[in-house]
Amino acid sequence: MEITGNAALIVVDVQKGFEEPGFWGPRNNPEADDNIASLIDTWQATGRPVVFVRNDSVSSGSPLRRGQEGNDLKEYVEERRGKGDAAELYVTKSVNSAFYGTPDLDAWLEEAGISQIVVTGIQTNQCAETTARMGGNLGYDVVFAWDATYTFDLEGPFGWRLSAEELARATAVSLHGGGFARVVRTEEVLAGAAGA
Repeated sequence: MEITGNAALIVVDVQKGFEEPGFWGPRNNPEADDNIASLIDTWQATGRPVVFVRNDSVSSGSPLRRGQEGNDLKEYVEERRGKGDAAELYVTKSVNSAFYGTPDLDAWLEEAGISQIVVTGIQTNQCAETTARMGGNLGYDVVFAWDATYTFDLEGPFGWRLSAEELARATAVSLHGGGFARVVRTEEVLAGAAGA
């Protein structure tokens, strides 16, 4: 897989508040954090731009609200900020898509001449998926590092309940099958980044 020399890594909502299982319920993919860390390290080592995104939830009771410890980025992400030689952006948002945050992600990517983005983060089927879908709609070449994301069990209408793994697979099928993004594993992204 080809990863361009200036592809931007979009690290979506990797925040301490997602470490509260009592609030979110069961999750999938325990390897996600290690994979996210590997992607950030590779991006910084190869001089590629990284975008860190934080969700400032406006939902009362959410551990991601501003002023709560859960709003902070996870330590392994925070300690990597500012460590690369390439451009870095820090986006805050209160909705699912990183493209509806501050500062304007689309404008920043366009100004930098970036046409390829790699999406990683939390949650697979919500903010990561929404960011990938919008990126595809905006004309970016979107790569979705599926195993560098995770999510939680969720209940929907009619008493339907899907496990985190089922939701993650549904995201992969929707994004890839729907032409929004190429859904791949972290090892493929890392190999592509090393080869460029």
